[in-house]
Amino acid sequence: MAQELWWYLPLHRKNRTPRRARKRQKSKFDRDVSILFRPDDVAHRREFGHWEGDLMLFEQKRGQTNATTLVERVSRFTMILKNPNKRTKPVMGKIMKAIRDLPHVARRSITFDRGSEFVSWPQMQAKIGTQTWFCDPSSPWQKGTVENSNRRARRWLPRKRDIRQLTDHDIKVISDRLNNTPRKCLGWKTPAEAFRENMLKEMGRSPYPQKQ
Repeated sequence: MAQELWWYLPLHRKNRTPRRARKRQKSKFDRDVSILFRPDDVAHRREFGHWEGDLMLFEQKRGQTNATTLVERVSRFTMILKNPNKRTKPVMGKIMKAIRDLPHVARRSITFDRGSEFVSWPQMQAKIGTQTWFCDPSSPWQKGTVENSNRRARRWLPRKRDIRQLTDHDIKVISDRLNNTPRKCLGWKTPAEAFRENMLKEMGRSPYPQKQ
């Protein structure tokens, strides 16, 4: 009799469990691409060709248009790419188009945050061979180089600006301003000068300097 007391419960069931349990979705970022596994040479800027990437957002009333920022960690060389929205395939497609013509020594890896716009990372690795790393959740400080570059770029691209009105040429002019400004951390060289010097040095070291 005691074993049947469950019948007097409000739901007349032995266990109060939801009828349709929500399935836990598999993470779109493999553990193997965690920033925890990024080599020390990348973390300490001892090797050229490693980038950080981020998305610059603007006021919602300006629409979904945004900009990807890519910064090479050693030289601080910056690329800014305009996107019509945050969908991952167009965003990652523009990144691949921007860097695929560089020699492989100049595009070894990119570190992103875990935003949904970067979930197409396996396609980038497969198509152009650039390794991807991802910050821990809610840890933007782990890609501090691009965060700093974003703050510099906000001088010309504040959140209230209507980026829809800017052409790709306008965006490049802003990138050029960043890349042609001498930096104390580079011994007062410009990022453009530092990028070129590092790339030529790496190309001279590599037995296969051509694109891979």
